[in-house]
Amino acid sequence: MKIGYFLSTEEYTPAELLEQARGAERAGFQALWISDHYHPWVDAQGQSPFVWSVIGALSQVCSLPVTTAVTCPTMRIHPAVIAQAAATSAVLHSGRFVLGVGSGEALNEHILGDAWPQADVRLEMLEESIEVLRELWRGGFVNHHGKHYTVEHARIYTLPDAPPPIYISGFGPKAVDLAARLGDGYISTMPDADLVRRFREGGGGDKPCQAGFKAAYADSEDEGMRIAYERWPNSGVPGELSQVLPSPRHFEQAAQLVKPEMMKETFVCGNSAEAHVEMIEQYAKAGFDEVYVANTGPHYQGLFDLYEREILPRYR
Repeated sequence: MKIGYFLSTEEYTPAELLEQARGAERAGFQALWISDHYHPWVDAQGQSPFVWSVIGALSQVCSLPVTTAVTCPTMRIHPAVIAQAAATSAVLHSGRFVLGVGSGEALNEHILGDAWPQADVRLEMLEESIEVLRELWRGGFVNHHGKHYTVEHARIYTLPDAPPPIYISGFGPKAVDLAARLGDGYISTMPDADLVRRFREGGGGDKPCQAGFKAAYADSEDEGMRIAYERWPNSGVPGELSQVLPSPRHFEQAAQLVKPEMMKETFVCGNSAEAHVEMIEQYAKAGFDEVYVANTGPHYQGLFDLYEREILPRYR
């Protein structure tokens, strides 16, 4: 099991994200995830730097592999531009860059005024965008006239030695099937063995499966719960709402139905090493190869110290 750290762009400034990347590498984490958002989920998180600027800066402060978790290459930014951004990121990180992609959320993708498509259409757009990405990474001039995207006489000149791997996020059967068919790996946030099995049996084989979970490091479980509820009440919002609600204020309204105790269902709260190991083992038993932990709140150095001292040595 590879253990990585998840950089939450929704909550931390660019400088804090770079500080966390350095701290994660010193502590012994093996890789980084980084989220790609235009908005935070709720205003209490309070940040949302442009992920491609941060990824470039990360290449100058640490040597850990970086995966976007995840980028939506369909609406807010045209896939031809994502192709250039990912190629440059792969060059800067000497090939240690993975483009994690997904079908996105209205929260981030509706900002240009386009209608938010239904799930099947979003997956169709994602599939075509992946085709565009890979065409451009082959080098040479590309002309693409598809159902959703047009590319004319476009060529990416700054390319890595090998195209960036594309890992695909999926939570429902159709998305997992797409990941199995087209992805170089699979991304999830749930320790669901059935989804991993579906990916592997549907064509994913032994390709990498990544997952992530959230923590709220604090001196006690109750204090961690309080921090998690303050910063991430949206984690308790059920069903497809996370894909269709368009703004942080709508998530804040929906989160009024969430109770503080519910945070313990999705967060590891407090400072117990065993609680973290128990969560990691859930993902290991589900069949994941890599798991990434995100901290919420101000005590991320405490989480780094805990992992360096008591958790990461178990997995080396």
